[in-house]
Amino acid sequence: MEKFNVNNISSQSRQFELFGSNVNTSINFQHSNNLKIKGEILTEWRNRIHNHQFKISKDIHNKTLHQTSLPINTISNERKIDPFSLHPLSLNFWRTNQYIHNGPAMYFVIDSMESSKIILYIGETNSANKRWKGEHDCKNYLMNYKEALAHNNLSSHQDIRFFLDVPKEVKLRRKLEQQLIYLWLPPFNKETRDRWTTTFTNN
Repeated sequence: MEKFNVNNISSQSRQFELFGSNVNTSINFQHSNNLKIKGEILTEWRNRIHNHQFKISKDIHNKTLHQTSLPINTISNERKIDPFSLHPLSLNFWRTNQYIHNGPAMYFVIDSMESSKIILYIGETNSANKRWKGEHDCKNYLMNYKEALAHNNLSSHQDIRFFLDVPKEVKLRRKLEQQLIYLWLPPFNKETRDRWTTTFTNN
């Protein structure tokens, strides 16, 4: 895969509170606080994310349809990846006998509700078959998110998807990760704190 030309992007910002709420939803806090989120607020928040990501997905799809008339080097690397077209796997994929690539990858945690899908989290890993097995902050955010959905009688399904055509060099892979985060703006990545507000990702 070709090298990437991107500006250095600071990743020093800490994980944030979503919805601009004063409610502490860290893993050690009372889970009932997540239930204070009203269904209409949760739905509106999710719709705003979907509207942004749908535009990106549509743009990528259009470029793919016309790629024969576009020089390949005119399409930036992060726009060559359509996370929604990747094969979905269970978040507990390691408990199955299904083969998972054991090399470097980008991964996307995707939430499906009725006819809409949103990317909740984007990450990179040196070993696709191991990264999601252990401790991960995003797992805590997902638990909080699903609690709020259940309390409001809303149902959705989460899965994880891997993109394998990535640089082996960590520095280049992390640059691609940052490109993807700032393109799709997934709400559970710390870099999106100035874009979305919610209650699921407090440290």
